[in-house]
Amino acid sequence: MGTLYIISTPIGNLEDITLRALRVLKEADLILCEDTRVTGKLLSHYGIRAPTLSYHQHSRLERVGEIARLLAEGKNLALVTDAGTPGISDPGNELVAEIVRQMRDVKVVPIPGPSALTAVASIAGFPMDRFTFFGFPPAKKGRKKFFEQIAQSEYPVVFYESPYRILKSLSELQTIRDTKYQIQDTRVVVGRELTKKFEKVYRGTIAEVMKQLGGQEARGEFVVVVGPVRSKKLSVSADFSS
Repeated sequence: MGTLYIISTPIGNLEDITLRALRVLKEADLILCEDTRVTGKLLSHYGIRAPTLSYHQHSRLERVGEIARLLAEGKNLALVTDAGTPGISDPGNELVAEIVRQMRDVKVVPIPGPSALTAVASIAGFPMDRFTFFGFPPAKKGRKKFFEQIAQSEYPVVFYESPYRILKSLSELQTIRDTKYQIQDTRVVVGRELTKKFEKVYRGTIAEVMKQLGGQEARGEFVVVVGPVRSKKLSVSADFSS
């Protein structure tokens, strides 16, 4: 029986990959990629020549059988996403669930490393011993409920957003907290292009951050940390002035 490795890859800066991840990628019989072209750049950078196979949200059902067969033949497979840790806001967790269901004795081994979630949590300045992760907001259906759940959370909430909806999402969140819950001056930390050349972190109230973002070109992925409804620790947290 082969082993399925779940490998974290850089979210931007290629130097963030671990030595263990590089070794496992070099030794793998096959690398499962969200996009073989994206992963190909990383592999080329480190001189890794292992074969690749695409596995993403549109092809996952037809690939599971093939992946299970390869593992049964004793092949060691490595699963990577375009950036960060597989299984977080991508179909990697579904592959793990199905492989474990089909092959009870299979070994699934995590190779930890970069993640936009933990990266932004480490610099937020909020008490992050307890927080909730919400992934990407729904584009349409369920969007109001999504932000209502964030708005009333007593713990910090982290969510991802695209450059095309970041201002809209922050505005919706502010409206719900201000009008429905009468919570003023919600503090947020917004990371853009984390670990990349044009990395930028915005801090302040939602209104302050929206003002900062309003004059910026819509580029890169965003990670948002929303301050909790109430916390005694906030009085001694980092300075959030813009």
